[in-house]
Amino acid sequence: MPLLPILLVVHICLAIALFLPSLLLPFGLRTGVPTDGQPGRVVAGLLRLQGSGTLAIGAGLAITGIMLVAVLGSRLLEQPWLLIALTIYALDLVLAYAIQRPNLRRLLRPGSSANDLTWQLRARRQRYVSYAMAFLVATIGWLMSTKPVLW
Repeated sequence: MPLLPILLVVHICLAIALFLPSLLLPFGLRTGVPTDGQPGRVVAGLLRLQGSGTLAIGAGLAITGIMLVAVLGSRLLEQPWLLIALTIYALDLVLAYAIQRPNLRRLLRPGSSANDLTWQLRARRQRYVSYAMAFLVATIGWLMSTKPVLW
């Protein structure tokens, strides 16, 4: 069995898993933090993935990326659409870790209440950041599938 399809699927899954919690958590918090302080199963799973799985997923992503370049050849890195997609992905990761993640922690603090107007405004802002991140992901998908000639 050829290595390329398996490697590509694993790489794409890891790339999505790396920032998926930052994309989805603001929507999971739409109803607020439960009064008992325990998030639901989906939110708890996303928090666990974001908190402890990030390093392993990032390492796996780097390894599969290097393996893809080794299999496909280094000329792949000369493609403008790929360089732009990688830049957008890096921007998406910066958004996830520098903006989204710290602000999600503030929303999940004990004593946070969905009835609090400040909490609701912060949660709405987080959803807007998630919309921007989703747009960036869609742009990456478009670049990867169409491989446009940019220059």
